[in-house]
Amino acid sequence: MSSNLRITPTDPFPEDLEELKDEKLQVLDSQVQRQLDHEVVADGEPNPETEFRHQELDEEFERRDN
Repeated sequence: MSSNLRITPTDPFPEDLEELKDEKLQVLDSQVQRQLDHEVVADGEPNPETEFRHQELDEEFERRDN
């Protein structure tokens, strides 16, 4: 991982988000969000892998809220 604040598209990512405890899921979400922000500022657009990870996290949060 390039930084503990962000998770890059090439960093490992859990295959099954359901297995993560809420706290770890929230940390992972923060890391992905920071990476998205970094990519938009640095490259003008987010990496598709980062966008996909962000969407997966959103779906897991939604699933847990139901």
